[in-house]
Amino acid sequence: MTAASPSQPAAPRSLKVDFVSDVSCPWCIIGLQALEQAAGRLKDEVALDLHFQPFELNPHMGPEGQDIGEHLQEKYGATPEQSQQNRDAITQRGAALGFPFRMDQRSRIYNTFDAHRLLHWAGEEGAAGAQAALKHALFTAYFTEGHNPGDHGVLLRLAGTVGLDVERARAVLASDEFADAVREREAFYQQHGIHSVPAIIINERHLIQGGQPVEVFEQALRQIAAQG
Repeated sequence: MTAASPSQPAAPRSLKVDFVSDVSCPWCIIGLQALEQAAGRLKDEVALDLHFQPFELNPHMGPEGQDIGEHLQEKYGATPEQSQQNRDAITQRGAALGFPFRMDQRSRIYNTFDAHRLLHWAGEEGAAGAQAALKHALFTAYFTEGHNPGDHGVLLRLAGTVGLDVERARAVLASDEFADAVREREAFYQQHGIHSVPAIIINERHLIQGGQPVEVFEQALRQIAAQG
C-alpha cells in the first residue's frame, strides 16, 4: 500500500486590483501603503494583480503649478488653520504606515497628466512590478522630496531609478503617446461613479474608497478571496 502524499497548501488566490489615484493625492499613498501591508499580512492567502489607473485632481492646472495654500483655499475654502490640521493628520497617518511626508518640502500643486502617461507606458511595456515601482517613486518625489511630478527631468530620472528604459520614456514624454489612452481610462472611471480618490476596485466588482486602515483592507481582501 502506498502512503498518501500530504496535501499541498492552496496557492494564494490572485485578486485583480485597479487602484484609481493621482500622484498628487496624499490619501492615495496612504491607501496604497495600507493595501500593500494588508496583502503582506495575507501573503499565504492572496496575491495582488495590481494595476494603477489615472485620475487627475487638477486636470486644468498649468505647468507652473499653484501655491498649495492658495489652491486649498480656492478649491475647498480651507483656512490656514484647517490646512495645517489636515497636514498634521496626513503626516501622522503616513508615519504609522512607514511613509515620510515632508510637508515643508511641498509648496505647490502641479499638473500630473504626463506622470499618468508615463505610468500607463510602464504598465504596458515595463517589466512586472515596474508600474508599481514608478508609482511609489512618484509619491516619494512629490511628498517627501518636493519635486514637480510633471517635470520631464524628474520623470526621466525616476524612470531610470526603477529600471525603465530612459530613452523610451524620453520619447513618450516628447510626444502625445498614451494621451488618448489615459483620457479614456479617466473618463471610464468617472462614468462609473469614481469622483474622488483613492478608489480601489477588486476583481472589477468590489469598491473600497479612501485611505482606509490596514485592518479594513485586510478584512476586505480576505472576504473577497473567500468568495472565489
